[in-house]
Amino acid sequence: MARFDWLRDADRPSLFNVVFWAMTTLLTAGLVQAIATASATPLEYVLFAANLALLAVLWPALPWSPARGRHWVAPLFLAATILLGVTGSRATHMPLILIAVANLAFLYGMRVATAILSCVVVLSVFVPPFFGSTVADGLAQAAAMAVFSAFVLGMVASIIEARRRREEAQGLLERIRELAVAEERARMAAEMHDSVGHHLTVIKMGLENAERFRERRPEAAWAEVRQAKELTVEALADARRWVRALRPLALDGRVGSAALERLAASFDGTGISVSFEVRGEERRLEADTELVLYRVLQEGLTNALRHARAEHVHGTLTFGDGQVALVVSDDGTGRDDRARCGFGLTSLADRARALGGTLAGGNRPDGGFELRAELPLGVRA
Repeated sequence: MARFDWLRDADRPSLFNVVFWAMTTLLTAGLVQAIATASATPLEYVLFAANLALLAVLWPALPWSPARGRHWVAPLFLAATILLGVTGSRATHMPLILIAVANLAFLYGMRVATAILSCVVVLSVFVPPFFGSTVADGLAQAAAMAVFSAFVLGMVASIIEARRRREEAQGLLERIRELAVAEERARMAAEMHDSVGHHLTVIKMGLENAERFRERRPEAAWAEVRQAKELTVEALADARRWVRALRPLALDGRVGSAALERLAASFDGTGISVSFEVRGEERRLEADTELVLYRVLQEGLTNALRHARAEHVHGTLTFGDGQVALVVSDDGTGRDDRARCGFGLTSLADRARALGGTLAGGNRPDGGFELRAELPLGVRA
């Protein structure tokens, strides 16, 4: 089925889709009526029917974004709409011509579309007399074409501008996410420097003491060496934990619960067991909401590993009516008030409030620590 995804072009304006099929149905009904009343020759019926069939085939393949490719379909579709006036339709095919030119505006720009429409308007003045109409009829048709052309091109210009602004907004949003990730990396790198740096400082002092004691107090010197060895193991384990905590910040291209599950799985082998579950019907998360949830889970896992001496951490992502909640709980030692203030949650709580949600943490009645974030699913005005 993936090979036919191009048939469902999300860039195609829905209004144009409705107008095209309505006009095609109207022209088909006119053809049937003409055949019933024998108002034209069989050759004209065949040419007109072939023209309509060609339009129906080209319409699904018509691209509405330069990135789609197949640009050759656009001029062919325009030629087919103009030929409708030759093969049987004199004026009712005008909306299809406007749609064809609007399509060229999406693909090649407003200047190209305006130039082509100007040519079509001029032709609509001089061509009708060759088919039995008067110059006055041509002028009336040209005037109508000019009015509707201005309306259609104005609508196309608005759509193009809206798409451009949407792309800019998406780019800015992605940039904000990157900056948020960079900020968290900087904060965690600073904490990693303090943690590992403390271990290395103590190790250095212990080895210096061992060097001083090696002649006069050899037992004390060996005690310092043993302590330095133990601290080296702790420093190495701490460095590995920080590497695991820093690595998954980029989300690895995953979104929603898949990113959270990936993060939980990345802590396997660190000395704690991590489980994660999703409850309720999963829905698409806003980028900011997703990043806050990701950081809440990361903060809960990292602190359970570093401070709480926990054996198991459980994360639950629950989708409710209008909101999503993430609970991260562990079976560790919990936190006293002083430790809780330094738990690294202040910035996350501020982000949650900015999105219209809440973030709270506290000791569980049966032991351990629990972190709970509740955020709205929709975009906050």
